[in-house]
Amino acid sequence: MWNIKQIEENPAILERALKKRNFGLNGEAEMLAELIARRKSLVQARDYFNRQRNEIARRVKGQDTGEEAKRVRDESARLKAEVIEVEQQLTNIVSRLPNRLHDSVPEGSSSEENVVTYSWGEPRTFDFPVLDHVELGERNNILELKRGAKVAGHGFPCFKGPGATLSRKLKDFMIDEHRKRGYTEVEPPFVCNRAAFFGTGQLPKFEQELYWTEEGTLALAPTAEVPLTNHHAGEILSEEFLTINYTAYTPCFRREAGSYGKDSRGIIRVHQFDKVELVKLAKPEESYEELERMVEDAENILRLLGIPYRRVVLCGGDIGFSAAKTYDIEAWFPSQNRYREISSVSNCEDFQARRAEMRLRRRAGRIEYLHTLNGSGLAVGRTWAALIENYQQADGSVRIPDLLVAYMDGIRELRPE
Repeated sequence: MWNIKQIEENPAILERALKKRNFGLNGEAEMLAELIARRKSLVQARDYFNRQRNEIARRVKGQDTGEEAKRVRDESARLKAEVIEVEQQLTNIVSRLPNRLHDSVPEGSSSEENVVTYSWGEPRTFDFPVLDHVELGERNNILELKRGAKVAGHGFPCFKGPGATLSRKLKDFMIDEHRKRGYTEVEPPFVCNRAAFFGTGQLPKFEQELYWTEEGTLALAPTAEVPLTNHHAGEILSEEFLTINYTAYTPCFRREAGSYGKDSRGIIRVHQFDKVELVKLAKPEESYEELERMVEDAENILRLLGIPYRRVVLCGGDIGFSAAKTYDIEAWFPSQNRYREISSVSNCEDFQARRAEMRLRRRAGRIEYLHTLNGSGLAVGRTWAALIENYQQADGSVRIPDLLVAYMDGIRELRPE
């Protein structure tokens, strides 16, 4: 969340930041300026009456102080209540403002202007008609989208037989590899409260994207970023304990409001999916080094699986609400003859830390906000789809990469049972 003092001291910084994001305030700019000015005036008046009250108390030393003291006390209490009210109004506006972007984020208004920074692997050339993951899944009896829809509706896929095994083993494989690279495995709650969603930036802006319980106090996690990042909410961590690295698997649930008809075929965009998440809590001066490490950690999974991919840095108009800088990792999908996002890795700087009150104590004793980072390591369903497309064979079966054979209890191919 933005530092209100920073906006007060330099209003132009907010205007420039939002312009780079193509984000409009819709008249809230004037309201924000008025509230900041009113807050400053009220604080000055409150502090004046507080000094008057203290001076009277010192002078009379607990004796009956009469009408003057009562007037000062009442005015001090009134101003205190007004300051609280104005600060709440300010928080309501500021909490809806997206994060400030890092200077290295490129200009642009859409995904078309994202910048490719790295590619790995050569897309395979096929000498037979390429099938997509839906056709491969149905032909090999490992993916049942219609039966999933019968139970829960469109966007709730059902994996079956060795297809379900592959999905489960991919999670184990990803977690194992991240543990090797220094991440601590966590099994977090799959539901979160409103404070947690506010902390990571889903609330108040994205309330309609979440699956809420009937009471509206808990919602299903849309990503393990929420429970992992909030693991230390409200805490002050000693400098020597940072960087903290966490990884976790959770099922993820998203309504995907406003995306009707987009990627409706298959399991690229669904309401329920599995994901292995990476989260870092870092010192501010080290967070961009940690961002590059996290990208490497996520890409390592694709390299081990032999799936071609590329890395892109998102432009200002395509980056997420809480992120200061984001890399997307895009895997090659032969059936579409294109790269598709399989992971987003972001540095949120102190944006989430301010919302969740996560700070660090320097060795010299100074307390400041830490930086949070998160990324997919990876989205399991999309990895499943990319893997079977890239490893398909002429007869419609799918070869299991050698690295996964041991995880798959010796299964080397996916064929109809």
